[in-house]
Amino acid sequence: MIERRVAAEVSALLEHVPAVALLGPRQAGKTTLALALARGRPSLYLDLESAADRARLAEPELYLADHAGELVILDEIQRAPGLFESLRVLIDRARREGAAAGRFLLLGSAGIDLLAQSGETLAGRVTFVELSPFDVTEVGAGELDRLWVRGGFPESFLAADERVSARWREDFIRTYLERDVPQLGPRIPAETLRRLWTMFAHHQGGLLNAAQLSRSLGVSGSTIAHYLDLMVDLLLVRRLEPRLANVGKRLVRSPKVYVRDSGLVHALLGLADKEALLGHPVAGASWEGMVIENVIALAGPRTQASFYRTSHGAEIDLVLAWPGGEEWAVEVKRGLAPAVERAQRSALADVRAERAFIVYPGRERRPAAPGVEAIGLGELCEEVRMRAGA
Repeated sequence: MIERRVAAEVSALLEHVPAVALLGPRQAGKTTLALALARGRPSLYLDLESAADRARLAEPELYLADHAGELVILDEIQRAPGLFESLRVLIDRARREGAAAGRFLLLGSAGIDLLAQSGETLAGRVTFVELSPFDVTEVGAGELDRLWVRGGFPESFLAADERVSARWREDFIRTYLERDVPQLGPRIPAETLRRLWTMFAHHQGGLLNAAQLSRSLGVSGSTIAHYLDLMVDLLLVRRLEPRLANVGKRLVRSPKVYVRDSGLVHALLGLADKEALLGHPVAGASWEGMVIENVIALAGPRTQASFYRTSHGAEIDLVLAWPGGEEWAVEVKRGLAPAVERAQRSALADVRAERAFIVYPGRERRPAAPGVEAIGLGELCEEVRMRAGA
């Protein structure tokens, strides 16, 4: 079992807060992590996709009161939003009895929906941690190519070979479209959503052009916005907002859109292995997306992530604004001889970040320009992790 980076954080939080919500896309490893954390302590696991487990919670306050003193793990909690009021009552009761911490571990596959549902009734009683698929600090820099090609979902990354990995990702996409999305609300045509998802993969890291997408799919711009919101809520797509600054230049104001897992990008485009990927135009954008996901995951939720681009093409792929105001600029290159181009120099002069990096597939760390370091992804992620823990 690959040790998950957030395991220690979740374990520590359970010692201090009544409820921890562990959020992440399906199959990212939430259940495996939760069960590992439950070993060695009294615990109860309930899967809210199971009819039998939901039946046990017909009277949740009565049933869960019998398990006071145990860590109660509620999987797929977004399937039962009505439970939050009962959880609030049980947490407050436990507080009055002197048992204020480690009562519930809530696992959810829908980020914003879960935040909205729990925010009204569990405010001040729950803290949130996101579990992303594997990142480079978990699998090691020596596995970087496999992480890029297969993505970070455990079943895909650890598959016996490329064929098995590709098949798992194809099944994952089909399951989301045919089963998971319809459970979340009004019926959305699976084929339309798949086409949109595939368009995002083709234009990985591109500026959102809702009008063009709506024409291609034959739906309204508001429908595109709804579908995009859904995929962001499901933690499958990232909408990276632009960094706006008063620099006397016209700035791009549209967000960039990334399919968050590189392995899913390749599955959507039918790219089964590294050779197929390297021969496809998406290779550079796919690498960029993987770098950005790894860095943002390690920077943590208190760090604001954005990109910077002017109308004349001066751009920085990722700007991290740390708590306290310090900024880091990260440019992503696929080649082994990265250089700071004129457009990047102009953007760096505008942003004036305290530190600037060019991330590339190599491992040698060296100056690329005055104030700019060329660095491998593994080493940059360690820098980010140390800064986030400061």
